[in-house]
Amino acid sequence: MKLGRIVGSVVSTRKDEKIEGLKLYIVRDLSIPTKGDGELADKSSFVVAADAVGAGIGEVVLYAAGSSARQTKATEKRPVDHCVMAIVDLIDVDGDLVYNKSEAG
Repeated sequence: MKLGRIVGSVVSTRKDEKIEGLKLYIVRDLSIPTKGDGELADKSSFVVAADAVGAGIGEVVLYAAGSSARQTKATEKRPVDHCVMAIVDLIDVDGDLVYNKSEAG
């Protein structure tokens, strides 16, 4: 799994029937700070991921890639390469709390 932040959505009125009903998000990759370095930082890389957990814009999430992305109830046997699989509440690195959803702005 990888760590990312949902920064946008993708809307498509014409699509293959196998992906109908899936919410598609743009997920920007995040880097974890080194000890004492502060907060999560956005990377320039991103993916389009199907949402399996009801996430929303701005949330920090875990997403899976490749065949692992097709292991959720929402994406099973569907042609997706990336899937949001969890909404992150807390991230602790070397004893430092670097992300807390309840304190995120």
